[in-house]
Amino acid sequence: MKKKLISLSRRRQIRKLIFFLLALSIFVGPAAATTNMVIITDPTGKDPNGAAAGSMSFQRNMFQSTFLSSPNQNFAILSGGEGNSIARLGAIVASTQAMKSGATPQQAAALASNYEGIRIMIGTPTQGAAVGGYFQVYVVIVENDGTITVTPYSGGLAVLPPGKKGAIIHLLNTEGNPMYGTATKVRQETAVNMGKMIRDGYSATYILGQAFKEVSNDAGEKYGGGGVNLVSSITTGDMFTPDELNTTGYPMNTPYSKVCPTDGWSIAAPASDNYQVCPNDGTPLKTIYAYDAMTNSITVTGQTVQVSVYGSDELGIKSTTQEIVALSVRKKGYSNIEIANSINRAIDNGLLVGVNYVEPKDINVKESSRAVGVYFKPLPDRRSAPPWKLPVSSSILDLIGNIQTAIGLILVLLVLFRSSLIKSFKK
Repeated sequence: MKKKLISLSRRRQIRKLIFFLLALSIFVGPAAATTNMVIITDPTGKDPNGAAAGSMSFQRNMFQSTFLSSPNQNFAILSGGEGNSIARLGAIVASTQAMKSGATPQQAAALASNYEGIRIMIGTPTQGAAVGGYFQVYVVIVENDGTITVTPYSGGLAVLPPGKKGAIIHLLNTEGNPMYGTATKVRQETAVNMGKMIRDGYSATYILGQAFKEVSNDAGEKYGGGGVNLVSSITTGDMFTPDELNTTGYPMNTPYSKVCPTDGWSIAAPASDNYQVCPNDGTPLKTIYAYDAMTNSITVTGQTVQVSVYGSDELGIKSTTQEIVALSVRKKGYSNIEIANSINRAIDNGLLVGVNYVEPKDINVKESSRAVGVYFKPLPDRRSAPPWKLPVSSSILDLIGNIQTAIGLILVLLVLFRSSLIKSFKK
C-alpha cells in the first residue's frame, strides 16, 4: 500500500512539473543547444575534475534547462534539437525520471527517440555517456595505450561505454549565425583535439573550456549555456545564461573579467573596460575570457572556494563577490568576520554596487567542503548604495536639519511680512 501511495505521489509531482513546463513554453521562444558535449578523463570517478559536460548555442533562451545536473546522483542531462519546446521539455522530464529510477545513460538517452527532432545527451562520471534522438556527433575513445578513435554518428543512439576515457560532441549551426556552414568541419576538429588533450592528461573541466573556446571562435555557436563538473557537482548556474526571456546568453569567447596577478583584485565586464592596471599596485591586469571563467568556476583545486550568492540578481554581483571571497579566504582563512569585512570594503570602494553591507551572520561558512554562502539584504528606498558611515550621529544630523528648516521658515516669514515689521519698528 505504501509503495502505491509513493507511486501516486510521484506521478502527481511529474504531472505538476510537466504542466509547469508546458505553461512556461508558451511564453518562452525557441531554445535549443546547438552544441552539447560530455568529457570523461577518469572513468573511475576518483579525480574531482575527471568528468564534465556543457552546452552552448547561437540561439536565445539558453537557460539551465539545456544543462541540467543532479548533485545527488552525479549526472547531467544536456538537451537540444529542432523539435518544438514542448517535446524537448517532455524528453527532459522523461530522461531525468529514468536516471533517477536507476536507468543507465544509454537507456535514458534512448527515450529521446520518442520525441520528434529532440536530442538528449547524458553524462556521468562512472557509467559513461550517451546521446539519443536527433544529433550529429563524434564519439571519442582514448585507450590506455594512447590510441585515439574518433567515430561519427548521426541520429538514433551513440554511446561512450563505461570504463572508457573519451568524449561525445554534438555541433550544428543555427540559422542566422554569420558562421553558418562551419559546424561539420569544426565538430571533427574539436573532437580530435579533445582526444589529444585526454591522451595528454588534461582534466575534463579544462578540456571543456578549451572546446568551448574552439567552437565559439570557429563555429560561432557561442552563447551560454554553461558547464557542469559531474564528479564534484559544481555548475556554472546562471553565470552565462540569459538575463531575460527571449535573449541570448553571455558570449563565451569574449572577456568576462580582469584580475590582478599579484593580489587577486578583479572586476567583471563591462566595468573592467575602464581598468588596465591594478588600482592597488599598478600591475597590468590579466583578461579572463568567459570560457576560462567557466573552467575556473567548476574546477576543484586545493584553493578552490565554492561561493553561492543570494539576495541579488544585479549584473556582476555574483562574479565580483566570488572573487572577493576567494581572495579573503586565501589571505585570512574561512572566517565569516574577515569575509564580511572584505565585502564591506568592496562596497565602500565602489567595487560592489546595489547591495547592502553584510554582517558575519550573513556569511555561511563550511570549511570542510570549501563552501561559502553570502546573503545580501536588499537596500532600502531603492538605493544604489548603503548610507555613508559618517563620524557624526544621524540624530545630530536630523537635529541640524530641523534647525536649518526652522531658520529657513523664519527667513521666509521675514520676507513675507517685512513691510509690516518695518512699519512696526518705526512706530
